[in-house]
Amino acid sequence: PTSAQVSAVPHPGRFRYTLDNNVLTTEQRQFYEDNGYLLIKKLVSDEDIECFRKEFMRICKKEVNPPGAMIMKDESLRSQFGQSEKVVNKVQDFQEDKELFRYCTLPEVLKYVECFTGPNIMAMHTMLINKLPDSDKQTFLHPMHQDLHYFPFQPVDRIVCSWTGMERADQDNGCLVVQPGTHKEPLKPHGYPKWEGKANKLFHGLLDEDEKSPRVHLVMEKGDTVFFHPLLIHGSGINKTSGFRKSISCHFASSECNYIDVKNTTQEHLEKELVEMVYKKYNTTSVELRDIWNFRARLVQGERINL
Repeated sequence: PTSAQVSAVPHPGRFRYTLDNNVLTTEQRQFYEDNGYLLIKKLVSDEDIECFRKEFMRICKKEVNPPGAMIMKDESLRSQFGQSEKVVNKVQDFQEDKELFRYCTLPEVLKYVECFTGPNIMAMHTMLINKLPDSDKQTFLHPMHQDLHYFPFQPVDRIVCSWTGMERADQDNGCLVVQPGTHKEPLKPHGYPKWEGKANKLFHGLLDEDEKSPRVHLVMEKGDTVFFHPLLIHGSGINKTSGFRKSISCHFASSECNYIDVKNTTQEHLEKELVEMVYKKYNTTSVELRDIWNFRARLVQGERINL
């Protein structure tokens, strides 16, 4: 199937991307309709963020080793700094880490997520990003991309990302950059950018980027959270400071979404790359993209239906 009937029906005619409930104001719903993102100030408490930061430090020092998590490092720095936050730039798939996964179950986050997904909510993809200082090589510049490129499930309007700043994020330390309104465009072909030696594994970007499209730098304070559509074109710049820019995020989807076959689509080469990585890591003989997502997915509210 390429689309699913979702029981939570959007407001007829006016609102396509948000669902009727009493959480969002009409103005907030209209902003998301028009722009594809919505920023909520001070949504996550300083106390929770401090707990997530401490757990990240424990993972960096290998005091905890969450099963299934992918710890991404800048190998060139390891000889200089050993095992520390100065080397680890991302913890991906932390669904088995009790403390970090608590982010995906925070009532204040799910209250907003439900406005986009409906009541049956799956946490599909988790990341804690630690953007390292990086002024010369631009190793951690994430090219402009659409997150849907990575996801083999639909309908797209019932998927949303929740992205929370763990400290102030601005243009100096590589905040998120979005192209408002691009969530209304189709999924575009992605691949590795043509910068020589600067592409991180799976940091795919748009192959044909519109340089003239207006961009907004999302300056965020600690605890601010942005919710955005999986087709919204976004990325992040380099961190020109000497500190680290941390954020924690989760992609949520309605459990009423369906998996789709990505053969003969722009996502086919991603499936091949991911499957090869799984082969190497787990030595499995037969795996598909949907199997990888099934392994990551966790129900956080309501009931599990399709995903």
